[in-house]
Amino acid sequence: MRESAGGTRERIKAVALELFTEQGYEKTSLREIAERLNVTKAALYYHFKSKDDIVASFVEDRLERMDALTAWAASQPATLATRRTLITRYADTMFAGDQPSVMRFFEQNQTVLKSLAAGQQMRGRMMELANALCRGDDSPAAQLRAALSLFAVHSSWFAVRAPHITDDERRRIALEVADELLAAIGAEPDESGTPAAPGSPQG
Repeated sequence: MRESAGGTRERIKAVALELFTEQGYEKTSLREIAERLNVTKAALYYHFKSKDDIVASFVEDRLERMDALTAWAASQPATLATRRTLITRYADTMFAGDQPSVMRFFEQNQTVLKSLAAGQQMRGRMMELANALCRGDDSPAAQLRAALSLFAVHSSWFAVRAPHITDDERRRIALEVADELLAAIGAEPDESGTPAAPGSPQG
């Protein structure tokens, strides 16, 4: 059975990511990607014209996930329960499937990301998610806590350096730290009736 165009595209991305991780982005050529896939360079060109196009596709995948999360949050009440669900879903998108490898690639290749239009859009999407996390509390402290809660999740790839730590443990730690930040946002009680931030100053 002939492989679908979408299946071929995903296979190219998977193999490219393997090579980028093994030998570095700069040292990997489209020819090497085609050889590992056992396809012609022309066949590869049908889907991606350059390595930058491949990286841009990883970024676009992430942007789509972030847009879906922002849209979901907009339909929910501005409660601590919503914030916790949103940050958990965000973590799920960062740790699912090949995303751990993608996130490590992003972290190791910041210069490449900044040079791409799609990469430049990532900052704006992060701010939209942060705004969703502090909706209902527009204080500067809430804005900072919301941004830092997101940073806790995606910085766990390089900030947590404990040897032999698993991705599951990394995710759990990131969410624990994020939850501490989110619990201090907003003065309203969550759905259980418990105050969101007992005893904490309300910006």
